Amino acid sequence: MTSIERRGMAAMLLAVSLATLDTAIANTALPAIAADLHATPAASVWIINAYQLAMVATVLPFAALGGIIGHRRVYLGGLMLFIVSSVVCALSWSLPSLAAARLLQGVGASAIMSVNAALVSAIFPPHRLGRGVGLNALVVGVSFAVGPTVASLILSLGPWPWLFAVNLPIGLLALAAAWPTLPQTARSTHRFDRVAAGLNVLTFASLIFALGEGAQRAPAAQSLTALVVFAVAFVLLLRRERGHPAPMLPVDLMKRPMFALSAMTAVCSFAAQGLAFVSLPFFFESVLGRSPIETGFLMTPWSAVVALMAPIAGRLSDRYPPGLLGGVGLAVLSAGMASLALMPAQPSALDIGIRMAICGAGFGFFQSPNLKALMSSAPRERAGGASGTIATVRLLGQATGAALVALCFSIAGHHGPTLALALGAGFAGVASIASGLRLVAREPAAAGKS
Repeated sequence: MTSIERRGMAAMLLAVSLATLDTAIANTALPAIAADLHATPAASVWIINAYQLAMVATVLPFAALGGIIGHRRVYLGGLMLFIVSSVVCALSWSLPSLAAARLLQGVGASAIMSVNAALVSAIFPPHRLGRGVGLNALVVGVSFAVGPTVASLILSLGPWPWLFAVNLPIGLLALAAAWPTLPQTARSTHRFDRVAAGLNVLTFASLIFALGEGAQRAPAAQSLTALVVFAVAFVLLLRRERGHPAPMLPVDLMKRPMFALSAMTAVCSFAAQGLAFVSLPFFFESVLGRSPIETGFLMTPWSAVVALMAPIAGRLSDRYPPGLLGGVGLAVLSAGMASLALMPAQPSALDIGIRMAICGAGFGFFQSPNLKALMSSAPRERAGGASGTIATVRLLGQATGAALVALCFSIAGHHGPTLALALGAGFAGVASIASGLRLVAREPAAAGKS
């Protein structure tokens, strides 16, 4: 890489860390925000769901748009929107107003994340792509690691709106660094299909809404209506993009066994992570009686170990198959989440820390190889579609996990976090099996080549 490319990579990773840090902060601070806004734990999950709904609904259209107008322009536009919407979040006065602001913030984050992997693959050559995605995963892991601690420290000094106001100086720094350094990428000659984009938004927004309403145990008519809208929009989207050389919904890439299995692995693993990260703060504070600052430190080992493992796994992915690395890592994650669910009634900080570290080691061992598998199993001219898929499957998994946490609270009440952790262990186990199946998957000879 040239010095300009290095600075561009650094600037891009700063913006990625901003979006990731915001997710980690919101997860950890959810109990405090819910208490201040007089919202129930189940209803407050919409602070997470609104953000994820916006991201899931718009990430593929943004990825397609990036392939047409340039990934750099989409990235910078998303970063500017994210900064503005963070200020709006800080000024919110109720749960509905905060959820609406988070919806807008999710659109900005979606634009950033939709083209992130494509920009990484543009900067790193194919034989060093594993290191590139490992570095990306390292930054995400560090952001998750410091997120709970940052949230706890901010809450100890001031009210929750400062959790979002802190994005303003960091975001402006990222924008100033990224503007002159992010690389230009090849552009497609296809036109942006606004009808397909609208159907895509309707498809995924109705799906996430149905998950959220179902988890809240809302009237069945609402969830069923949303599911019907999802099914109709999905069918219309498939018909609209039939025969398209670069469909917005990447059904062409899903026909590749390695890509499809890697996507399934990501959905299940991020669902497991979502189940843990949304439920654990409530468990630590409501069940164990820990303070917000203690909760932040108890959440840190998971993400800190992910950050340590990510570059190691990234380098190993240049030598060993991702199916093997991911399968082993996710089996460890499943065991770690099971150990969290089976914790004694009054665990010590060391007991919790060891279990969280085990989960982080397993998740970190899976993440970088899986990212590389998704990017390398797609043709280079479909890098934008692959990048959008990476963000989509991650967000679908996290949104599913968050929705299931709300359902666990509704079903099990005080024991909701324990049920959520047990469910997460099951998702991680399924992901481990899906990852192992990649060892016998056969790919087309031209996979990963233009």
